[in-house]
Amino acid sequence: MAVVATAAAALTTITLATAPTASADSYRGCDWPRVCFYLTSSDWADKDPTAAYQDVTTSYQDLGSRSRGADYVNNTRNDDRVYLRYIRNSTGETSYKCVPPNHFQYFSSAFTVTGIRIDTASSC
Repeated sequence: MAVVATAAAALTTITLATAPTASADSYRGCDWPRVCFYLTSSDWADKDPTAAYQDVTTSYQDLGSRSRGADYVNNTRNDDRVYLRYIRNSTGETSYKCVPPNHFQYFSSAFTVTGIRIDTASSC
C-alpha cells in the first residue's frame, strides 16, 4: 500500500501544461520554433531560458550543463512533439515523456531530465 501511495505521489510531481499558441512568436522568452530549458524556477519566472534546441532528430540528444536537470521545458513548436528522457532520482529508472506542441513540462526535484528528441508528429 505504501509503495502505491509513493508512486502516485511521485507521478503528481510532473506537471504538463498548455502554453499560449506560439505563431512565429515567443513564450516565456523562448523564441519559436525552439524547445527551451529553464534550470530553475527563477529562470522560468524571469522568462530567461538557459538552453534551447530546435533540430528534429531520430535519436535522443544528451542534454548539456545548461539544460540537464531543468525544472521547466517549454515546447514553442506549432506542429512538433518533443520527447524528454528523464531519470527518477529515487530509483535511477529512466522514463520518457511526450510534450505536445505549445505545451510546457515541469519536473520536480524527484526527476532529472537528461535527453531530448524533437519529432515531426504533432500529437503524443
